[in-house]
Formats: sequence, C-alpha cells, structure tokens
Amino acid sequence: MLEVNNINVAYGVIPVLHNVSFNVREGEIVTILGSNGAGKTTILNTIQGFLKSSSGSVIFRNENILGLPPHKIVEMGIVQVPEGAKTFPYMTVKENLLLGAYRGNSWKKRKERMEFVYSLLPRLKERSNQAARLLSGGEQQMLKIARGLMSNPQIIMIDEPSIGLAPIIVDAVYETLAKLRETGITILLTEQNALRALRLADRGYILQDGHIVLEDTANNLMKNELVKKAYLGR
Repeated sequence: MLEVNNINVAYGVIPVLHNVSFNVREGEIVTILGSNGAGKTTILNTIQGFLKSSSGSVIFRNENILGLPPHKIVEMGIVQVPEGAKTFPYMTVKENLLLGAYRGNSWKKRKERMEFVYSLLPRLKERSNQAARLLSGGEQQMLKIARGLMSNPQIIMIDEPSIGLAPIIVDAVYETLAKLRETGITILLTEQNALRALRLADRGYILQDGHIVLEDTANNLMKNELVKKAYLGR
C-alpha cells in the first residue's frame, strides 16, 4: 500500500533522514522504533507532505505522492495522528471530531463516521459535549485517533501514542489500536515504547540517527539481541 524509497530530509543544512526506505502492506500494522530524535516524526511529516525530501519517492497505491500538498494526501486516504496533546482544547469532543471530516467526501459521511468512532470508543460518546481540554491524557489521545478516523483513511499514521501517558492509560490506547486492526485499517506506528509496539505490530523497522538499521517481523525483533539491549531493557 505504501512504499518509501530512499528519502533524504534535512532541517536547513542539518541532515535528518538518510536514504530511508520501508514499506507497509495493506491491513498490516508496521512500527518504526527509535529513540527521541532518531527521525521518526520526520518520516511521518514527509509522507504527509509537511516536509520535502531532496530525493527518492513515496508511493501510495502505485502513485508517487512526494511533493503533493498535505490536504491532497489526506483526500487520497493518508492521515497522521500527531504526537502530544494536539486537540482543539476549547472545542467539544464532537466539534473536534467534525473537524476531522471536513476534507473531500468525508463531510457527506460525517454522521456515519461519527457512529463508527463512537462504537469503537464509547467513552468519547459519553464526553461528546465536553470541552477537549477537560479530558484526561488518555482520552485526548483517543480523541486524536478518532478525529483521524473521521476522514475514513486507508492508512493512519500514529506518532508516539504512548508518550507522556501512565502505563494503565497506555494499555487502553493499545487496546484501541488492536480494535482498529479488527476493522482492517492499515496502521503505521512510531514508538519509543518498543515492547508495546512490537506486541501489536506485524513488522518493524529500527531507526537510528536517521538510518534504518534493522527490519524484521515483530516477533523476530523482540528476540533480537540488539533490540533487547537497546529498547527492551533485557
């Protein structure tokens, strides 16, 4: 479904990504693991069209989308859920969700999509008329994922879903991602919490200093000595 080929991205004169290549098949959950500053968010921002690569290609369903504006990429079916508390704090849960459906044909199907996300995340339905700033950290993370789902994406890219959350809340977030798997949506996930991501994912890539240094099935990565030592604390 998605194929990233030899992208190179810099912030000014400082290179961040070096010939990064990976792929995501339809229906998979793929995780990109790496420490803070490794370049994980930069990869997602490049796919989404916020950053430009000096080389390579990003192929989505056989079409090179590198260089397209972000709103066009959303309309094609790729949506990014950003890291951190990036909801609209003084808008209600319902209003936040509606903003996720404003592009293309999504608006026509907004009621249907809202029913879907509420069935997936009933806690948000209970909080529908509550301001987003009053939600817990875990509920805000759920709201961001739900807002991304409102555009009916073919692939959803989720950046660091566990960052800053208590372990019990992380459990709830990953239970939500497991439910998403059951709906058939394709997920590209970046994480520092390697163990949680690998338990969920089908395959994974290890990113170090802007380089992909390892790729394998999630099960094999959990057994890999480098991964154990660097990311799993074993």
